Amino acid sequence: MENTARPTAVVTGASRGIGRAIAQALAGEGYDLVLACRESVGLLEQLTAELEQSSRIRCRALRADVGDPVQAARLFEGLTRLDVLVNNAGVSHIGLLSDMTPQQWRQLMAVNLDACFYTCRLAIPLMLRRHSGRIINISSVWGNVGASMEAAYSASKGGVNALTRALAKELAPSNIQVNALALGLIDTDMNRCLSQEELQELQREIPADRMGTPAEAAAMVLQLVRAPGYLTGQVITMDGGWC
Repeated sequence: MENTARPTAVVTGASRGIGRAIAQALAGEGYDLVLACRESVGLLEQLTAELEQSSRIRCRALRADVGDPVQAARLFEGLTRLDVLVNNAGVSHIGLLSDMTPQQWRQLMAVNLDACFYTCRLAIPLMLRRHSGRIINISSVWGNVGASMEAAYSASKGGVNALTRALAKELAPSNIQVNALALGLIDTDMNRCLSQEELQELQREIPADRMGTPAEAAAMVLQLVRAPGYLTGQVITMDGGWC
């Protein structure tokens, strides 16, 4: 994607759910987009075509596992301007930690945490050129409080939260804001592994008495994109009052 007068954003994990909603929201604000996913490339290409048609923006779709540094680097090829990076790609793992294999641990950490390092490292030089930028990491309430049977996932999101706070301090003098959005139960495919009874039980624990929607998560991302520059280093929880 060549240089453009329009603002540009990179969104990972953009083919479905929260990432898809974020891409739609940014397109509606006039951002040119680079969108990535690991598997559902057909859905991503369909989204790209829709956004180019409806929002009159330029959009590039890439199949990339951002947990791999070589593939992550492909997202930034040809970019000379970057205003927003949204690290949304993520995978979950439910089960006892003692039953988890080293390979499963490594894969989860690669997608959920390593990818944030790879993309941030590549985004920072582009943002420094304009002395401005926004990095938004999609985290989870389990990164704040931890969850039984999701120890590895909780650890990965706790790492994202710590990275967010530390990197914000590092980049604040350069007018680059780094924040995270710690989400509660959102109605996405990631929760399809839960039975209807399990989902209902979880919802009863949530004061709002429902799951959040991808559109609500995307609206909060836009709020962080528009927020005053003094807001940085924050892990903002949106969970219906749950945790």
